[in-house]
Amino acid sequence: MAKAAETQKKVVAKKVKKPVAVKKKAGSKKETVSLMRYKCRICGYVYSPLRGEPHNGIPAGTAFEDLPDTYLCPVCGFQGKGKIGKWGFEEWRPTRYICSMCDYIYDEKRGEPHRGIKAGTKFEDLPEDYVCPVCATDPKIVLRYGNVLKQGFSPLYD
Repeated sequence: MAKAAETQKKVVAKKVKKPVAVKKKAGSKKETVSLMRYKCRICGYVYSPLRGEPHNGIPAGTAFEDLPDTYLCPVCGFQGKGKIGKWGFEEWRPTRYICSMCDYIYDEKRGEPHRGIKAGTKFEDLPEDYVCPVCATDPKIVLRYGNVLKQGFSPLYD
C-alpha cells in the first residue's frame, strides 16, 4: 500500500510537457512541422499533427500534407457517413480556449475589455503571465493550486 502511494506521488510530481512536432533536415538543422489543424467539413472532427492518430498508424508529428492519399476521416467512417478523404477537410484554428480548472472560456472575438485585452486579441498574443480571471478571484483555487496561467487552457472544439 505504501509503495502505491509513493508511486502516485512520483507521478503527480512529474511535470507534463506538451509534445513538440519536429522534423530533422539532412543538414542537422531542425524544421518545425506545420501545427495547423484541419477540421472535417462533415462531422467536425479535428486532425492535429501534434496528436496524430496512433490508433490508425499515424504517429504524432505527422503533418496533414504527409498523410497518405488513402486517409479517411475516422469519425465519418465510423458513423457510416461515407468515405470522407483529405478533400473533406479545411484548415482550422481555434478561437476559443477553456480553463481546465473552472471552465472559463476565453473568446478571441470578445477579448477581455475590462482587463485591457481588446476584442480580436489572439490567445497566443496574450502575455505569458496571463491568469484565468475567474480562478484568480477564487481564494480556494489560488491557495490550493496557485494561479491558472495560459498553460492551463486548452482549445475548445465547437
